[in-house]
Amino acid sequence: MAPARLRTHQAHGARVYDYILGGKDNYDVDREVGDASLRAWPALSTHMREARTFMHRSARYLAAEKGMRQFLDIGTGIPTSPNLHEVVQEIAPETRVVYCDNDPIVLSHARALMKGSREGRTSYLEADMRDPEKILNSRELLETLDLTQPTALTVISVVHFILDEDEALRVVKRLVDVLPSGSWVALTIATDEFAPEALAKVAQNYADHGEPLKWRTKAEAERFFDGLELEEPGVVQMHKWRRDPAEIAHIADSDIAMYGAVARKP
Repeated sequence: MAPARLRTHQAHGARVYDYILGGKDNYDVDREVGDASLRAWPALSTHMREARTFMHRSARYLAAEKGMRQFLDIGTGIPTSPNLHEVVQEIAPETRVVYCDNDPIVLSHARALMKGSREGRTSYLEADMRDPEKILNSRELLETLDLTQPTALTVISVVHFILDEDEALRVVKRLVDVLPSGSWVALTIATDEFAPEALAKVAQNYADHGEPLKWRTKAEAERFFDGLELEEPGVVQMHKWRRDPAEIAHIADSDIAMYGAVARKP
């Protein structure tokens, strides 16, 4: 794969995430960002593991409790088992999943993502969520999902890479708008409200290596759910969303830099 497409001279959020979680699909620049960020905020690894746990928990909830049998996952990241399709197809083997990411490395792992159940189907498309029309008009999506039927949209650990507030709200709204009534959205939004000094250093470190990101307040996070019906407990730090209180007690609020919520489209 051409190095230019991989942007090996710049960090990429998915590859930094892969490095922090012990993966091997990353480059020197990603490891530099990861190491410097861990020095600034040692909780980064805890935070990233909790982001993945939120994805598992929310997807399982939507499949088991809300009967979702179609998922559109934006910002998939480098595959790490269990992937979303493994979680939901364990509950309902007929479930269909479309993955979307803008990192060419993820495309190279697409075969792993597409090894779903025989009854269901998984597919992968390379696209940037800033171009929702490309996603919505893609062959991969149109041949896998029926958007006249309720669908779960999962957007985990990705909107903080869209710096402009209006653009971030626009692209999420566009993806939600095409979904029929009875669909669901699981979304996380990065925040620095619980460890501002350390996270200012993390953000500067990412920006210095070509991958700027944006923290948002709780009020700004709640705007992404305008027009939707929030499921209890609403917009909360992601480790607190429908989690065993005994497990929450072992995680400090200052170790989590992301809000999470699940909402229904009326």
